[in-house]
Amino acid sequence: MKICCIGAGYVGGPTMAMIALKAPDIEVRVVDMNAARIAAWNSDTLPIYEPGLDEVVRQTRGRNLHFSTDVAGGIKAADIIFVAVNTPTKTYGVGAGRAADLRFIESVARTIAEHANGPKIIVEKSTIPVKTAETIKDILAANARGHHFEVLSNPEFLAEGTAVPDLIAPDRVLIGGERTPGGEKAIQKLVDVYAHWVPRERIITTNLWSSELSKLVANAFLAQRISSINSISALCEATGADVDEVANAIGKDSRIGPKFLKASVGFGGSCFQKDILNLVYLCEHFGLPEVASYWEAVVKMNDWQKRRFANKIVRSLFNTVADKKIAVLGFAFKKDTNDTRESAAISVCRDLLAEQARVIVYDPKVPAAEIKADILGKGVENPRLAIASSAYEAARGAHAIAVVTEWDEFKQLDYQRIFTGMEQPAFAFDGRNILDLAKLRAIGFRASGIGR
Repeated sequence: MKICCIGAGYVGGPTMAMIALKAPDIEVRVVDMNAARIAAWNSDTLPIYEPGLDEVVRQTRGRNLHFSTDVAGGIKAADIIFVAVNTPTKTYGVGAGRAADLRFIESVARTIAEHANGPKIIVEKSTIPVKTAETIKDILAANARGHHFEVLSNPEFLAEGTAVPDLIAPDRVLIGGERTPGGEKAIQKLVDVYAHWVPRERIITTNLWSSELSKLVANAFLAQRISSINSISALCEATGADVDEVANAIGKDSRIGPKFLKASVGFGGSCFQKDILNLVYLCEHFGLPEVASYWEAVVKMNDWQKRRFANKIVRSLFNTVADKKIAVLGFAFKKDTNDTRESAAISVCRDLLAEQARVIVYDPKVPAAEIKADILGKGVENPRLAIASSAYEAARGAHAIAVVTEWDEFKQLDYQRIFTGMEQPAFAFDGRNILDLAKLRAIGFRASGIGR
């Protein structure tokens, strides 16, 4: 069997590397028009950071895993074609700010139809709205020159930072297809790929639309839990309760469980906000405004939590941060990844700069140029924004430090050393509740966390 994946990003690269590792009898080719990205996959410095991914790629690359810009060749050779291209939220026209922009999906469908030289199984790996498979099928049918295609949905459920363990031992693999003889046969072929290492009982098969919707709903439910506990964190601060203690207490209830009840400055990443807004748009499209409003509130709460964190810094520093130096520790949206998409740090930094603060950012994995571009825009400079090469450099001479990403190294810092080098009184704001506030206060910090 030969597999081709169109799209060498956060989904396509790691997923195909794991298939190549676990199914050495399958030839896997990852293709992308971005020559620089393909070159990075073929180098010693991969374009994405994921713990354990380097080793998987090293074991498979050049054996049965190949990265190439030859999209046409990959399509022609493949039996199964995964589509793992970007589906950002539209910024223009109908559905702007909510609907998924499917231009790349449509472009890939047309490219497949143009270069296909026989029957193919097309697998949607990108996060897409319900009924996208119909669009793909329509385009393929209109341009297929007599070739037959089966379209499957196989959404990814990877968590960045733990993508490799998630791929090795997934909670479930979801495959949706048409309930026709051809559809059932295509589903079985994809089941056989994952069955190389995933127990059969963890491979779930559904119809196409259930599979497409399940991805959006899964992310919406996870984000909902985060926004729910973050809303309670504000109430805890107002009443003197401790949000970690509240989360622990309710998490012991087997009906609720402990996961995704960690209060924070807010969720980020490429999926949660985008998928919820997509769900909101779908609900509005199908005439369900009450359902749309319910899910939109999850995003509004998340935006409010990020603003609340920045406002708390301003209020604590005597209602002004103008010309004060604020050290922001962490910029990736979560630890163990260099992904900054929708990171809470972007919002926090922008709010502080709007208050005329001097902001200095440190992140162990995100390049300085990317931090600046995310905050200011490409090619824009602001003398009030600087990037540090260490947490100690960032904190030197600062009036406050703000932990915005839960990198493990921030737990190990010498906070006595940091305190000594800061302006007094020195403030510490823990946006991820990873620090010992009592110890910080004993050192002399005016320290606070989320909901504590």
